[in-house]
Amino acid sequence: MKKGIILTVIFLILTIWFIHQRETFGASPVENYKWYCAQCHGLNGKGDGPNATKEQPVTPRDHTDTKGMSKLTDADIENVIRDGGNATGKSTMMPPWGKTMTDAEIKDLVKYLRQLCKC
Repeated sequence: MKKGIILTVIFLILTIWFIHQRETFGASPVENYKWYCAQCHGLNGKGDGPNATKEQPVTPRDHTDTKGMSKLTDADIENVIRDGGNATGKSTMMPPWGKTMTDAEIKDLVKYLRQLCKC
């Protein structure tokens, strides 16, 4: 009986620790980009992901376009990621990620986008 209680306590401690680690460290910007953005924007950010078809009313933004991305402030990019395209006057196809990613993850993703566009 004591062995079962001890194993349960150990399991609960490890579960709590794992959840805390995920909340503390989160996913890397590259992981987030591949998971949330690449379907439309492509793995390399060129707007050529598998969901970017000619049937879409709007072509996904090319994140490697230095000139186009330079026109956007970090706050502009954060708002689009957090609130989605519809909330910012962009495409309704761009979903909001503000309840999926933390503020820190969104800020890190903006930095990653700046690397892609070299701007």
